[in-house]
Amino acid sequence: MTDRLRDHRPPVATSPRPHREITWAGRILAVVGGGHLTLGLLFSAPHLGDWLTLGLWGSWWEDTDSASAFWGNPAGFGLPLLLVGLLVGWMDRRGIVPPVFLAWTVLGWGGAVAYIVEPTPGPLVVIAALMLLRGIRNVRPT
Repeated sequence: MTDRLRDHRPPVATSPRPHREITWAGRILAVVGGGHLTLGLLFSAPHLGDWLTLGLWGSWWEDTDSASAFWGNPAGFGLPLLLVGLLVGWMDRRGIVPPVFLAWTVLGWGGAVAYIVEPTPGPLVVIAALMLLRGIRNVRPT
C-alpha cells in the first residue's frame, strides 16, 4: 500500500527553470484577479460601512446596492483568481507542474464569464487558461 502511494506523485518538471507559458498564465490570472479585487473594492467603498456594521446580516440575499456590491466584491471571483494565479506562479518557480484539472476549471469558469457578461476580462482568463493547458502539456513527462 505504501509503495502505491509513494509512486503516485504529481509530475514534476524536468528542469528547475520556470516555463514561460505557465509563468505568464499565472501572471495574467493574478493581475486579472488582483485588478478585479482592487477596482471592485474601490467602487464598492460607499458600501463598506454597511458591510462592517453587519448590515447584510439577514438580508444578504436581497437585491440591494450594498448586497450586489458585496457579491461582486469581496465575495466575487477576484480573490480566488488572484490566489490561483499566485499558486500557478509559485508552483512553476519550484518546477512543479500545475494539475491539468486546475487549467480546465479556470477555462470553464473564464469561458462562462466571457459568454454571459461582457465587457469583462473573461477573455483574458480564457487565454491564460489555454496558455496554462499548453504549458502543462509541453512540460508533462510522457
